[in-house]
Amino acid sequence: MSIVFSVRSDSGSEGLEHWQEEVFRTFVPLRITLPKGEPFSGTISSDEFGCLQVTTVDCDRGRVDRTPRLIARDNDEYMCVGLQRSGHARVAQDASGAELDPGDVTLYDTTRPNSLLFPQRFRMQVLLVPRPLLPQSEGELRRVTATTLSPGEGLGKVVLPFLQSLVDHAPDIEPAAREQLAANAVDLTGTLLAERLGRDAQDTPGGSLVLLLRVEAFIDRHLADPDLSPTSIAREHRISVRYLHKLFEGESTTVARWMWQRRLDECRSELSRRSAAATTVASVAHRWCFTNAAHFSPAFRTAYGTSPREWRAGPDR
Repeated sequence: MSIVFSVRSDSGSEGLEHWQEEVFRTFVPLRITLPKGEPFSGTISSDEFGCLQVTTVDCDRGRVDRTPRLIARDNDEYMCVGLQRSGHARVAQDASGAELDPGDVTLYDTTRPNSLLFPQRFRMQVLLVPRPLLPQSEGELRRVTATTLSPGEGLGKVVLPFLQSLVDHAPDIEPAAREQLAANAVDLTGTLLAERLGRDAQDTPGGSLVLLLRVEAFIDRHLADPDLSPTSIAREHRISVRYLHKLFEGESTTVARWMWQRRLDECRSELSRRSAAATTVASVAHRWCFTNAAHFSPAFRTAYGTSPREWRAGPDR
């Protein structure tokens, strides 16, 4: 269940005490500095997510410091994965520093002093990952804190979108699924750090999951290609077809069934759009590689409980 707290004041100093108390309660002890005499508003929300804590902060500009005195007040040992969603930020820890723009990700350690400066209103989402769950040593973690991770580089292309989606949808995910997703997030974070440190990411607990995410992203990009097949997918990723099938066993499906379902999803999405009214069901099906209309309609009905034509003509479309 989400814990949400908001504060608003005409002067930053008026709301600082309440804001700081709430940050202490839902996050970790931090010293907060706000511009004097400026209006201030902020919201902080937090969710327990398996072994993780997911916290979102949306507030006006300011600075936060994790000082030696505050560190001594608790025994929290977290690696914070900070996802910058809006605004700009500067993070510093040890001798490292990083500049963050929307979409960037950074890491910082609660066991050592750190500071974050936000020169404008911002929104940051933070995953608190218990340090003992990560495979990296303390020395290795020191090498990756206060650096910028980009979703456009290396494993960040598949790992960071996964983490962002998990954080965005955390309140809506059923409790039964949270433990497994949290474990996946920890493994993926460890794999991402391994790549950052120049290690072989495939040897980490999250190596197979990263490969699976890469394969699924590749399939999504090539769904409209009639030549897409387990053989072509395996060849692109330099693995055997047998190993490709093994990756999908953990998803309780097969490669072919995954492709089939994703293509059905795209057909449903296209038929939902008003512009599809002038498009035949057969042409939509063909665009997503369903060449036999007699097979497509029953498959669509089995998946969604209605025919393609009934779906397109639905009252909300």
